[in-house]
Amino acid sequence: MTGLRAIVTGGASGIGLATACLLAERGYRVATLDLNTDVPAPLLGLRCDVTDDASVRAAVAEAASAFGGLDVVVNNAGIGAQGTVEENDDAEWARVFDVNVQGMVRVSRAALPHLRESAHASIVNTCSIAATAGLPRRALYGATKGAVLSLTLSMAADHLPEGIRVNCVNPGTADTPWVQRLLAAADDPEAERDALEARQPSGRLVTAEEIAHAIAYLAGPDAAATTGTALAVDGGMQGLRLRR
Repeated sequence: MTGLRAIVTGGASGIGLATACLLAERGYRVATLDLNTDVPAPLLGLRCDVTDDASVRAAVAEAASAFGGLDVVVNNAGIGAQGTVEENDDAEWARVFDVNVQGMVRVSRAALPHLRESAHASIVNTCSIAATAGLPRRALYGATKGAVLSLTLSMAADHLPEGIRVNCVNPGTADTPWVQRLLAAADDPEAERDALEARQPSGRLVTAEEIAHAIAYLAGPDAAATTGTALAVDGGMQGLRLRR
């Protein structure tokens, strides 16, 4: 994989940073596209606001220029939301969809001309268990991730003739900075963490590094026969029904 060129959105923390670092360890040249450009070497930190098409196009063009092209896009930038359909107003629905869904559209659209020139082109979208399982008080978030799953399948069909594979990963509840902030805001953080861990058959939260390994597999040439696939990294949450 030495020499492959990748961009990772939301790459300055959490799943994005773990993925960017893993790809770099495997010989990729990697640019992180994030509002935060403070990332460790050898990553190239580029400022990017995925809700701004001009910002996206400029960052993608800068990464492609620095690397002499692009082979892999990891659409990982996203934000969370809590509540039932009653608890978020129209502005919040528009804001979360703008980041979680349209952000992936903007980045993919800007990168496609470069990916068409690659012999190993792939796009990996970070989806969620919320796309395939009903979770309490995640109506808005789940709706955006359901859209990401459908978007992944449609993109895979559209771009397979061009030699571009498109897949997604569906993490379960992951031990990321966002989840840690949710726990910190809970009345009883320890009890809330216990409840989240118990919800997953494995009995623990998924790590960012475990998700990164799944993304790296789908991104690379070893997955050349895999497209239009959603890979669950959820400790069995989607498919297993264990007796307690």
